[in-house]
Amino acid sequence: MKKILELLKPFWRTLTVSLTLKMLGSITDLFLPFLIAYMIDDVIPTTTTDNLWPIYMVGIYMFLIALAGWLMNIFANRTAERIAAEAIRELRHEVFEKIEGLSSAQIDQFTRPSLISRMTTDTYNLYNSTAGIQRLGVRAPVLLIGGILMSFLVDPILTLVMIATLPFIGLVVYTVSKKGIPLYKEIQVRVDRLIRTVREFITGARVIKSLSMSEHEQQRFEKDNQRTVDGELKASITMAKINPLMNGIVNIGLVLVLVFGAFRLDQGYVQKGDITAFVTYFTIILNAMMSITRVFVMLSRAQASGARIDEILNAPNDIQDGTEDIVVNSKLPHIAFNHVSFSYNKQKYNVEDISFELFEGQTLGIIGSTGSGKTTLVNLLMRFYDTTDGEILYYGKPIQTLKVKDLRSRIGLVLQQDLIFSESIYQNIQFNRNKIGHYDIDMATRIAQAEFIYEREDAFEAMMATRGMNLSGGQKQRILIARAIAGKPDVLILDDASSALDYQTDMKMRKKLNETLAHTTKIIIAQRISSLKEADLILVMDEGKIIAKGTHETLLKTSSTYQLLAKHQMGGAAL
Repeated sequence: MKKILELLKPFWRTLTVSLTLKMLGSITDLFLPFLIAYMIDDVIPTTTTDNLWPIYMVGIYMFLIALAGWLMNIFANRTAERIAAEAIRELRHEVFEKIEGLSSAQIDQFTRPSLISRMTTDTYNLYNSTAGIQRLGVRAPVLLIGGILMSFLVDPILTLVMIATLPFIGLVVYTVSKKGIPLYKEIQVRVDRLIRTVREFITGARVIKSLSMSEHEQQRFEKDNQRTVDGELKASITMAKINPLMNGIVNIGLVLVLVFGAFRLDQGYVQKGDITAFVTYFTIILNAMMSITRVFVMLSRAQASGARIDEILNAPNDIQDGTEDIVVNSKLPHIAFNHVSFSYNKQKYNVEDISFELFEGQTLGIIGSTGSGKTTLVNLLMRFYDTTDGEILYYGKPIQTLKVKDLRSRIGLVLQQDLIFSESIYQNIQFNRNKIGHYDIDMATRIAQAEFIYEREDAFEAMMATRGMNLSGGQKQRILIARAIAGKPDVLILDDASSALDYQTDMKMRKKLNETLAHTTKIIIAQRISSLKEADLILVMDEGKIIAKGTHETLLKTSSTYQLLAKHQMGGAAL
């Protein structure tokens, strides 16, 4: 409930008007049974066939009251939906902005499927609850309390009989809801798992089909799907106990009311119209209790979903933004790693005691086996993660002291698994960066050897399929490299970004990079020595450590690992 109140707070003016109209519309419903009793007991017995106008007048009053209530309820319900939609729109924006600010470690902790589920399913649950509580949260209590008060006016004794059933109903709602709330939270965890399975299937559809594993994936999906269904059924069955138990208690109360009412009618304490009105009020109270039950069910879902969303919103920022501006000083190393160590799980170092210096305009090459920590160095430089030990310096200043946005804006990055968006080629390269114009994109395209774009019928306006499925691997990499270069970065990082390029295209691209971006500091991670041999400094990594470093010529003389790689890749002549 607290989360829903937070969502509604900015709309309190409109909400006040809406809830007032909802309350007045509900009150009008309470006058109708009273008028029915008045008509049965007072109007009909005194009306003759020659003059039916008194009956018509009461009927007109009832029609006008019902019409007024109907109009006020319609306005209130529409306003409730609009407020709920606006509130959840703001919430989604807030959650999305928070997710953008999470560190990679926090994203790993929450998991991507869970974040998707919280952004979609959980916010939708809150939408339903926010709208539903505005509709029922006022109407149901007004009808419940108002029905009891109006029943007192009809006959206090029968009202006491009816009220005696309410504590039992409250006990049922409390007991069942207490069991239901944890079940709804468990459902969302199972939905997370289902989304993860679907996401993995869609992403790896080609691999799955090529290995003829479709049947296995269907079974895996069915297993997770069944778990989700079982969770939904368990929660629904638990919460569904409320209605029959309430109906049983209320029906017992209704029987007692009718029995006592018959005695009191026989003794002349009440009239027939009073009994009719009382039964109608009892029905109104019953419906109000049922609505309150639905509110409890919605609140149970909302509480579980709200708690999951609050976990994101209240997550502390692992990456604290610095306050200092970057001051360029060419006399200092552009990038320096000073005894840097880092662990993803805080138990074993993934990279350990990494130290090197790279001056402005120099090129760093990094080579090593899979899992040796090459990409981890990039993640640390970009501050996707912060170092466990040691420090990284940018023009002599620790990067933790610099503004994160300023640091990242100076770095052009192409990752191993980078993303092509479902936009035009131009939009994929320009990437909504206003400072990048047509000239910059044309220059970046030619440096990246992406001239194939000009050969397409629509050129830069050609639309890309999801994840660039209508491009070859090499074409995707060249567009991604062009995207990084177009921003004229101070530092260009290519993380295995030319693996899909043939040797000749790779050579041309490196030559263009050196000619055009001579003052840009470059970090190239590759598995091919030919991509690194001209670097000013090459790091050979294994199991998170630098086992050798130097120029290509130096490593050929001093590193047996590098010699072996050169022998296999370039032949004996390289030695």
